[in-house]
Amino acid sequence: MLTSFDGLLWIVVTLFVLQLIQRNLHREIQAIFLLITRHPGCTVAIFALLFSPGVLLHELSHFLMARVLRVRTGKFSLLPQVLPDGSLRLGYVEAATTDFFRDSMVGVAPLITGLICIALISVQKMQLDGVWAALIGGQWSQLLEGLKNLPTVPDFWVWFYLAFAISTTMLPSESDRHAWLPLGVISAFMLGAAILAGAGPWMLEKIAPPFNQFLRSTSLILLVSILIHLVTILPLLVFHRLLSRLTGLDVR
Repeated sequence: MLTSFDGLLWIVVTLFVLQLIQRNLHREIQAIFLLITRHPGCTVAIFALLFSPGVLLHELSHFLMARVLRVRTGKFSLLPQVLPDGSLRLGYVEAATTDFFRDSMVGVAPLITGLICIALISVQKMQLDGVWAALIGGQWSQLLEGLKNLPTVPDFWVWFYLAFAISTTMLPSESDRHAWLPLGVISAFMLGAAILAGAGPWMLEKIAPPFNQFLRSTSLILLVSILIHLVTILPLLVFHRLLSRLTGLDVR
């Protein structure tokens, strides 16, 4: 029974880990830029430029989903802005508040497009499918050989950078998630009503397996994003410490 819903557990775990690593990665990058430039404005500009491909995809996803769902849109900006609470907003799209379903779809759009792009880049451009097959099959010699050959893939570092920029900006912000709670409550109510009506066994047999497989596949893409973040953050941690020693300064 539990294996029929393990995809949901993997989704929750990978989303939590990705968000945690993302926050620390952004903090390390901003600290490094600030130590180098000694200027907050330059730090914000460089940080925004570094993630500009992902920010563009993020905001464009909001905009296009709003258009498809006939939600009125306003201003569209890719310019970074420091908010009153001290947080950094890299871009935004103004969209009218409608019903909880359309608001939720507009909010989740960057995550959907981000996952699709990362999946395509990983398989079609970075050729990670062979590496994953070796890892899952426990074929360690083939895994090491595949990892060693990754840098020889045409334009590997370009695609790695794009996957990094997209994966670290695709998670919906707090404002993007404002309609998720009512949608979740309504969905849970409808599911409970269906079970009480006697549709539970049919749903468990016909709907649960493909839905769980979808969640597993999605969590696998999120795991790719986590690994990209880990590969990126480890040398940055070392460089941050080295830079702090050389300058005698640090940013926390």
